[in-house]
Amino acid sequence: MPLLVQNKRIVGPLLVRLFLTDLSKSLVTVEPKCLLYVQQREFAATTPADHSVSVIGSGDATTCHLVVLRHTGSGATCLAHCDGSSTWTEVPLLVNAVTSLSHHAKEGRLELHLVGGFVDDAYTSHKLSLNILAAFQKQKEEIHLETCCITDMNDIVTDGIHRPVVYGIGVNIKTGEVFPASFPYRGPAEDVRSARTFTGGQMTEVYDSSKEQVRVSPCRWAPNRDIAFWLAADDDTILQYLSTSPYAEPPHFVNQIKSTIRFLLDHPNADMLFPGGQPLLFHRTEQGEWERVSLP
Repeated sequence: MPLLVQNKRIVGPLLVRLFLTDLSKSLVTVEPKCLLYVQQREFAATTPADHSVSVIGSGDATTCHLVVLRHTGSGATCLAHCDGSSTWTEVPLLVNAVTSLSHHAKEGRLELHLVGGFVDDAYTSHKLSLNILAAFQKQKEEIHLETCCITDMNDIVTDGIHRPVVYGIGVNIKTGEVFPASFPYRGPAEDVRSARTFTGGQMTEVYDSSKEQVRVSPCRWAPNRDIAFWLAADDDTILQYLSTSPYAEPPHFVNQIKSTIRFLLDHPNADMLFPGGQPLLFHRTEQGEWERVSLP
């Protein structure tokens, strides 16, 4: 079924400019006690019955797009951080994540919110915007596009430099509200999750809503001492070669890249991080922190 905007089917070419709306709400700093954070090339889905998560969020999106899909009947909500690595195979995963949690719902519809991208020199954002819209339009389900704050309409020029207006969003899983957000906490297992993406890991689901646990699946990477070069590189070099948007990255980008590289150098073999080939599991404590689950 095609995407729908204001209950009207989108037909003909997908022209991004025609479907953009502002996300002009105040920026919210989300505290870790209620948060399920999604990193790049990750997605997570849950329902309003979840006692461990109130907000799913993701940030630091420049050319990346943040995708929220919600079923209004069940309240099942999914958030993904997409970078264009495999859009056409990722979108069906997101749809399935929500519909599989909505079988009991007798009514309701799927609503889509897209945020991210800006007017970058390489048109990376434009290409990703079009691919995501086209991929959702190809789904068999009827999907209503509610928010589309992407690329041109998420762009601001400061001192002659194009940047995103909104870098991060949260979604309240109880109400479905989507809002601009920043995140002082990006865990649990931030380093290993970042390392997986840095070394080419594909889109993965990081939450088991039936057990209310963050699940970091085993991953692998090849030892590579050559990446130590980047630890001595200056900020401009790292931005030029390791970013799709060197002039628009948040201030902590370089430090995060170097932290990930140090982690990879300290852990050249990922097998040691996943004893017995088992995933890393985390549950929410009464104090609101993610705590590692000890496997038998």
